[in-house]
Amino acid sequence: MKLIGSTASPFVRKVRIVLAEKKLECDLILENVWAPDTTIQSSNPIGKVPCLIMEDNSSMFDSHVIVEYLDTLTPVSKLIPSHGRERAGVKCWEALADGVLDAAILVRLELTQRAPELQSNDWIARQMSKVHAGLKAMSTGLGDAPFCGGVHYNLADVCVGCALGWLSFRFPELDWRTDYPNLAKLFDKLSERPSFKETIPQ
Repeated sequence: MKLIGSTASPFVRKVRIVLAEKKLECDLILENVWAPDTTIQSSNPIGKVPCLIMEDNSSMFDSHVIVEYLDTLTPVSKLIPSHGRERAGVKCWEALADGVLDAAILVRLELTQRAPELQSNDWIARQMSKVHAGLKAMSTGLGDAPFCGGVHYNLADVCVGCALGWLSFRFPELDWRTDYPNLAKLFDKLSERPSFKETIPQ
């Protein structure tokens, strides 16, 4: 397998962490989807990363689809419950973390890809309100538990860790650590895992 992606993308990082946790071998093919000569649409018509290239050269895209598939390949470090409310809970954590990232990425694109005179402060404020609401929901959901899902590390923690790491990377002025010390404690614990250390955004 080959993974097309960027070392700065939190969604690519999610897949890379799952690959590492599952001990699956996969080459990382770096791709800048914003470059004029990008070829990403030959693999993913939507033009986004991550994109997983399979052994038969078919492609699989969208991080939540890829990680769900990867979790079925080996019983090592099972990250997604097989069924029921526990599974739905993990997927809701994933949706929450990804939603925070989606909103924050829209803000970054507004600030970096649009001319200053065309930028909308109202649009930025609306997206940032989603980021703040999402962080608050994460903190409330985590409470005093050691992990997002309770006592066991799973995909929920991977997703939240990727979201928090990317916010620290791209929005260092956003002091979420002070506002939500329980999230900071979780993130520090996750950051000690080899899978997180090996995939720090850059």
